[in-house]
Amino acid sequence: MNNILKFSYRCTDCGAEHSGAQIRYLCPRCEREQVAGEFQKGVLETVLDAGYLASLKNKPSVTTEDFSIYQLPNAAAYPVGNTPLVAPEKLRQHYGFPNLFLKNDGANSSGSMKDRASQLVSAQALFHNEKTVVLASTGNAGSAMACAGAALGLKVILFVPATAPKAKLMQSVLYGATVIPIRGTYDDAFQLSIEYTRKFGGINRNTAYNPLTIEGKKTVSIEIFSQLKRSAPDVVFVPVGDGVIYAGVYKGFADLKTAGLIEKIPQIVDVQSSGSNAITRAFQTGKMLAIEKATTAADSISVASPANGRMAVKFMRACQSWATEVSDAEISQAQLQLCRDAGVFVEPAAAAAWAGFLKDRKKLKPSQKIVILLTGLGFKDLAAVEKAVEIPEAVEPNLNSIINRRVR
Repeated sequence: MNNILKFSYRCTDCGAEHSGAQIRYLCPRCEREQVAGEFQKGVLETVLDAGYLASLKNKPSVTTEDFSIYQLPNAAAYPVGNTPLVAPEKLRQHYGFPNLFLKNDGANSSGSMKDRASQLVSAQALFHNEKTVVLASTGNAGSAMACAGAALGLKVILFVPATAPKAKLMQSVLYGATVIPIRGTYDDAFQLSIEYTRKFGGINRNTAYNPLTIEGKKTVSIEIFSQLKRSAPDVVFVPVGDGVIYAGVYKGFADLKTAGLIEKIPQIVDVQSSGSNAITRAFQTGKMLAIEKATTAADSISVASPANGRMAVKFMRACQSWATEVSDAEISQAQLQLCRDAGVFVEPAAAAAWAGFLKDRKKLKPSQKIVILLTGLGFKDLAAVEKAVEIPEAVEPNLNSIINRRVR
């Protein structure tokens, strides 16, 4: 397996350039300047060779592989991507947006968009002959990495808050990962996983801490470009927790723009739960401060101190977008509507993106191409919908029972 593209790392804070020849995490200088209570400093952006990107302009078609630094020796062992771009007819008609799309990334191997990052980190590990990957997760990143580990022969050590949804923890255990629940928050698990890696080695897959987690998630934008017949949408709604997915979506369109394949990066809307809104606050105030506590039923975007908050805010300003907050009640209603009116069952964090669209639709033009990024499958967190639905009682096996129930 070869390192297929020339690349370097650039610090999102100080702009320092670092070689891509070795595994890197944060910018050493900015990491030393970290201030307690502020967003993580020194997150590295992956920079592909501009000449190579420009050479893609004249290709009749491009794929995610054209933009990928590392590739697996057998990608079919852990297939990721090529998820559906749904054209939800009922929702289009009801809201008057004929160019509305749902990008359903719950169709990935482990059921979430986190497979995209796990695929690239796995390829990184194999390229550097590392056999152990360590990470913290509230569920999806862990189950994705555990899935990758099972498929590719990597040992996965996963630190999770004990409060994470049971279905996600079961996934990781079933895939064979070493799962370590802790009595604490995601932020506690994040720090513990870094300490573990420093002492015992292996590659750390933590979101943003490993810059390839951002780079891996950009592939969703390349796919959207191809599915829209080599064009970019006008607006993309993204559920945001630690800011890595947001940055990945931006990075994909930025690479397409550098390649000359699109003229403008879409407005990428940051959608956060009102109970976990650290990045939204930072965007509005300019102060990169953690919040005291994240409280939302959408566990995948429940983050008090977002690891990639600084880069996310930077990219929000670069694409001249905005931030919006939604309540847990709005998220729950959005989740049910996607089921009933689009046939798409997603977890609460993914439904937040649809809730954001519903809240902001008056800002939009009906003619615009709008993509709602749905990041995870609903079966990952069935407890979130148990109170919202009622299973009908059984009836006798005869037509009179059915008629009395008024089922016609």
